[in-house]
Amino acid sequence: MDNINRHIEHTLLKQDAKKEDLLQLFKEAKEYNFLGVCINPNYVSLAKKELKDSNVKIVTVIGFPLGANRSDVKAFETLKAIQDGADEIDMVINVTAIKDKNYEYVLNDIKSVKHACGEIPLKVILETDLLEKDEIKKACELCIEAKADFVKTSTGFVKNGVGAKAEDVKLMYETVTPYGLKVKASGGIRDKETAIKMLEAGAERLGTSSGVKIVTNN
Repeated sequence: MDNINRHIEHTLLKQDAKKEDLLQLFKEAKEYNFLGVCINPNYVSLAKKELKDSNVKIVTVIGFPLGANRSDVKAFETLKAIQDGADEIDMVINVTAIKDKNYEYVLNDIKSVKHACGEIPLKVILETDLLEKDEIKKACELCIEAKADFVKTSTGFVKNGVGAKAEDVKLMYETVTPYGLKVKASGGIRDKETAIKMLEAGAERLGTSSGVKIVTNN
């Protein structure tokens, strides 16, 4: 598959990442012409500085990785990230509220972040490792109602989690595509074969820390 690099958000969300690791990420993103980088909010301003002469998008995460922050805190975090230079926002859904079928809370939680985003694209991380198939579908429907732009599989932080699964990507794609939303697959995408499988299942974006390995097929 050609131009796989243009689907990749080169990702570094590790808690112990050093500045030199982030600088290397930005360098690789430019070298391999990745679509974007995905980093923690505290480093958005650094990314803005380092990527200023490139077309690499700056993506950051909100309410990461548990999604259990208050909605107003998520919205405030979103505003600050955008002020710092974020081009796109990936928020974590409140998984407990999905499990409890507190759908009004989930809807308003997403809406609050979407409102803070304005014209900035919003992706909603469902954390599919923790959800049943009917819960994934319902979460997608709430994202549609809240006018999110993408649904995303995973944070990659669930202990013993698989991350993105092609069957989940396909379910998400079939649920949201008729309403104009797209799918980002993330978590466990470590080689070209898996990346292609996710794209074939309907993913538009790939969140991975193995971008260089995937595009060089090493």
